Amino acid sequence: MRLKSLLRLLSALVMVFTLTRPALAIEPVYSDFFGKAIQGYDPVAYFAEGKPVEGSKQYQYEWNDATWYFSSSKNQSAFIENPEKYAPQYGGYCAWAVSQGYTAKIDPNAWYIHDDKLYLNYNKSIQAKWQKDIPRNVANADVNWPSLLAN
Repeated sequence: MRLKSLLRLLSALVMVFTLTRPALAIEPVYSDFFGKAIQGYDPVAYFAEGKPVEGSKQYQYEWNDATWYFSSSKNQSAFIENPEKYAPQYGGYCAWAVSQGYTAKIDPNAWYIHDDKLYLNYNKSIQAKWQKDIPRNVANADVNWPSLLAN
């Protein structure tokens, strides 16, 4: 009787894990509960204004299963025309974390543009670590990113 109960419990756990496994996979773009990419900050502003700028509900665009916000119609149009140019690398997850083989949320104020690509980090302290060897960290993250998406 005990063995039968144990087998039922194990079967239930396997089923729960199997059914929830797809939910554990990371999304290609880091977004909040409401689907807002990079916490509602305007990705184009990092390039155009050289600083993080909060976007407006007035200027939104759905791309890669996330809602992107912009501070102006001009920035919204630029992103729509070429989202790959302005979207942060690694789906907006922390660049340092991806270089280390995992994902983490970001602080929109911890950012850096390198080779015309936007990189976001968990916070400014982590960003300082990442900036100590950008080429190596980018190379590591580029290798890790596809397998993180696949898990």
